[in-house]
Amino acid sequence: MESDLDQFGCTVLPGLLPTDDCAKIIAMYGETERFRSRVIMARHGFGRGEYQYFAYPLPELVRELRASLYPRLAVAANRWNEALRIDTRFPESHDEFLDRCHAAGQTKPTALLLRYGAGDYNCLHQDVYGEHVFPLQLAILLSRPGDDFTGGEFVLTEQRPRMQSRAEVVPLGQGDAVVFAVRHRPVWREGKSAYRVNLRHGVSRIRSGQRHTLGVIFHDAE
Repeated sequence: MESDLDQFGCTVLPGLLPTDDCAKIIAMYGETERFRSRVIMARHGFGRGEYQYFAYPLPELVRELRASLYPRLAVAANRWNEALRIDTRFPESHDEFLDRCHAAGQTKPTALLLRYGAGDYNCLHQDVYGEHVFPLQLAILLSRPGDDFTGGEFVLTEQRPRMQSRAEVVPLGQGDAVVFAVRHRPVWREGKSAYRVNLRHGVSRIRSGQRHTLGVIFHDAE
């Protein structure tokens, strides 16, 4: 998985969430007290569909996902920053990193629940919310492709210096998570230093049904 991250800027964690947990999270969408804000994507030119940002305290499952995955991803994040000659290093625990975010005024949780219907899509974008940005995030598909919806593929594009962009389409099953670069990653050249490429992610058009996704972002927002 670490090799995939280095080569392609993304990797899949198959079966990260069991079916029951996927259903529990989908059911939260109508519980408005769990969320701090709701975004209708078409109003902002983000695409079509909608999403809601969870409020603190986060649901226990979402909190555990952030806390347990962060230390493993921090190893890769620190290696990437070293390769790109970026001075920032990330602490071992997510709580320590959140303390850094909160001290800089980034106090709003960024975990979000997305809902798409037929014809909806998510434009290519980056989830950057302030000065302190953790370079990796993940999206967990909660719905069943082919049964709950069709279309709606996760798409990642990579802008390389003086070259045409490269697209990566990531197939996911229910409960699978894709880990991917938030905005840039290093590319290693044999015998030379690494250089930076920029990435954006989005979701292709939903052709039928309804698609739910849990987004797990490790930095908080201003």
